[in-house]
Amino acid sequence: MSDVLSVAYPWIKALHIMSVIAWMAGLFYLPRLFVYHTEQSEPGDSRDSVFQVMEYKLLRYIMQPSMIATWGFGLLLVMTPGIVDWGSVWPYAKLAGVVVMTWFHMWLSARRKEFARGANTRTGRQHRIMNEVPTLAMVVIVLAVVVKF
Repeated sequence: MSDVLSVAYPWIKALHIMSVIAWMAGLFYLPRLFVYHTEQSEPGDSRDSVFQVMEYKLLRYIMQPSMIATWGFGLLLVMTPGIVDWGSVWPYAKLAGVVVMTWFHMWLSARRKEFARGANTRTGRQHRIMNEVPTLAMVVIVLAVVVKF
C-alpha cells in the first residue's frame, strides 16, 4: 500500500489542495450569506426562502463533499511514507487547525438549521465575527505546512 501511496503522492496532494480550496470557499461564503440573511430578510418572507435554498445547497453540495474529500486525501497523505515528520510540531498544529475548521463547519450547519426553523438569534455582526474563524485556522495550517515549525 505504501508503494502505491508514494507513486500517487502528487495526485493525492493535488486533489487534497483542490478539496481544501472548495471547502474554504464555502467556509468563507456561508457566514456571509448568514449576515445578508439576518440583515435583509425576515422569517417566512420571499428572501428568507431564497437564502435558505442558497445556504442548503452550498452546505450540502459543495462544503460537505469537499470537507470529506479534504479529510480523505489528507489521511492518505499522512499515510504516505516520508511525508510527515511526527517528531515536529507542525503536523499537530495542522491537525489542530483542521479540527477547528471541521468544528466551524458543524457550527455553520447548526446555524443553517436554525435559519430553516426561523429560529436565528444571532446578529449580522456576530456572523461577521465568526467569519474570521476559518481565516485564523487557515493561517495556522499554512504556516505549519510551509514553515514546518
